[in-house]
Amino acid sequence: MSGLVLKLSPKERVLINGVVIENGDRRSRLAIMTPGANILRLRDAIHPEDAKTPVRRACFAMQLVLSGDKNPEDAHLPLLRQIEELSQVFTDSDSRNVLAEATRGLVEKQHYRALKALRALLPREDRLMAARPS
Repeated sequence: MSGLVLKLSPKERVLINGVVIENGDRRSRLAIMTPGANILRLRDAIHPEDAKTPVRRACFAMQLVLSGDKNPEDAHLPLLRQIEELSQVFTDSDSRNVLAEATRGLVEKQHYRALKALRALLPREDRLMAARPS
């Protein structure tokens, strides 16, 4: 892989190794060449008080790794467990593929890739939560 390419909208913010960077007035692309850099798009960030569901909690935990607030080695096993727990609920083949992609990202230490995959489950989780009896 030749590095992560971020395509940023005007005024979009991104957290790179603990530093918030804001794009200028035009669209731009950044190529992140340093392996293992901690990167998080702030538009993707889940606030701690919003991490109330299983998928959101897994995304939040992955986000802590990307922001540099959690050691990747310490988070690895708990994140694998969270993904496994999600696989007990999301049993359709499409969701299984998403969870497999999240697992691959985690195992290959590509945490942004894992977070991106997990975020794909958020609309499904929202539908499941809306459908449950109150």
